[in-house]
Amino acid sequence: MLYLLIPSASAAKWLPAPATKLAEEVDQLIYFLVEISILSSLLVIGGFVYFSIRFRRKSEKDKPPAITHNHLLEFLWSFIPFLIFMFVFGWGWLLYDKMRDHPKEALEIHVYGQMWNWDFVYKNGKKSSGTLTVPVDKPVKLIMSSRDVIHSFFIPSFRIKQDVLPGSYTALSFTANKKGKFPVFCTELCGAGHSSMLATVHVMEREEWEKWLAKNPYKGMSLAQIGGSVFQKSCTACHTASTEKRIGPGLAGLFGTKREFEKEEAKVADENYIRESILNPSARIVKGYGNLMTPFAGLLTEEEMTGLVEYIKSLKVSP
Repeated sequence: MLYLLIPSASAAKWLPAPATKLAEEVDQLIYFLVEISILSSLLVIGGFVYFSIRFRRKSEKDKPPAITHNHLLEFLWSFIPFLIFMFVFGWGWLLYDKMRDHPKEALEIHVYGQMWNWDFVYKNGKKSSGTLTVPVDKPVKLIMSSRDVIHSFFIPSFRIKQDVLPGSYTALSFTANKKGKFPVFCTELCGAGHSSMLATVHVMEREEWEKWLAKNPYKGMSLAQIGGSVFQKSCTACHTASTEKRIGPGLAGLFGTKREFEKEEAKVADENYIRESILNPSARIVKGYGNLMTPFAGLLTEEEMTGLVEYIKSLKVSP
């Protein structure tokens, strides 16, 4: 096999650099499939060319014998591929079984998908949005659910992917063996902002991670600064801090203006309106926009909620 003759196959640049042991094992299977496919293609095409030249008809008098079948040849060209396919199936099954294994000692982190961002909740109640922070060489189990539609959580460098469903839990486990930051994608078409539903896995040393877990991310920040941090992590897929429209309206100059709705009476955008629009956005749908926003009820601390209101109040229209 070509794979056995090329020990540096795992160093090929066709795939993102693996960041888990399982990813390295998956790559071995991928490269084996590529190499066996190349070898098979060369044998088939090479044989076709050779026999076309070797046994071509040289004159009108050439009349080769009519061969209807060859039992041994027919058996071999069926049985040998069957053995290869079963070998690949067995190899793939072993890897799949490893992917579905969830170690008892794994660090459990809850993952929530929503249009169009990822939220992470840790055992001590700490929350983060857009960045999953984990320790290196520590098994991690993600317990995932969706707040709206079906999403799919994909970490290319770990070679793992799992659908995230509304109304139920799915799980995904990994053990990162390299420090660094690795991209996360949603690979289930989930609406207009699907392509912007990105996140990052940040892998760090265990001691550094424990300090991060215990740290208050908002220490020394004003309420408006806290709100700005929340806005950047959770709101920018649909809204801007200017008057520019995205999926939702731009928020600059919103506070204190009169808002027109699809069904309800017009209302001035005060603190209570902003709070209601974040926690229960379907209560009042602004004219010209659909009911697309995910409710944030239960997702923000009171400090984050108040900070977000103060941040939106601070946004002014540029002259």
